[in-house]
Amino acid sequence: MTESPPPFPALDNNTPEPAGKSVSRLRAADAIQAATAQFGVVTGQTPHAVTGIRSRGNGAWSVLLDVVELARIPDSTSVMATYRVDVDADGELAACERLRRFTRGTTDS
Repeated sequence: MTESPPPFPALDNNTPEPAGKSVSRLRAADAIQAATAQFGVVTGQTPHAVTGIRSRGNGAWSVLLDVVELARIPDSTSVMATYRVDVDADGELAACERLRRFTRGTTDS
């Protein structure tokens, strides 16, 4: 006679994940910190402001950063740029691209 297989274990949300199968839940604040730090390392530029953040699912985030690309006097004529920086669920840089350039004193229409 063959033995029956063991029953499926009950789902318990309080038990830790087995080694190698951790589910990372990166918070928005942590995603911003990771994006700004890694953006600076990759580009050598210092982010001036965070202008947007969006969840990309699976714990990944897309962060919009404004940067002063060319400082001018007066300050209102400085050339700015908006970059989209994507970080994965572990907070690692996944993508980075410049979306637009503009003069600091201009506004969107």
